[in-house]
Amino acid sequence: MGHDHDKVFGYLLTIDIYGVEPSKCQDLNLGYDFLDKLPDHIGMHKQSLPHIYVTPSEWIGKGGLSGWVGLIESGIQLHTLTDKGFVSIDLYTCSYVDHTLIPGVLEFVKKYYPYEFSETNLIERGLEYYNSERDTQCIRKVYQISQNSSHWT
Repeated sequence: MGHDHDKVFGYLLTIDIYGVEPSKCQDLNLGYDFLDKLPDHIGMHKQSLPHIYVTPSEWIGKGGLSGWVGLIESGIQLHTLTDKGFVSIDLYTCSYVDHTLIPGVLEFVKKYYPYEFSETNLIERGLEYYNSERDTQCIRKVYQISQNSSHWT
């Protein structure tokens, strides 16, 4: 049976930015404000206030922030690595993402975290979610692969 490529469960927009000023990567208030305001900017709805944490200094090379804000549509994650001037943002939504939204998101990100360059990916999630006749053999095969893996690569 063929796939309905027009229907997916959701999208994951990943944004990795490089060359961010280290002081911005460790600014807890900036990270909180970013997570608090991005949902409104993209027309989504917060389910909770942002949660953001500073990575303890004993984790050498991992210093920075990790934060999340729950959305009715799903959630946004923010991770920074101060030493590398690196920021990683994951925006997952179980609704449609218009590709024309991405440049506006990058402009919003750049206001908070000016960067030298970025990488973005838009990944379709749940490709079989709406397929009521999905192949159960395929599902068993994926489960079998995950059971045989001793670690994630």
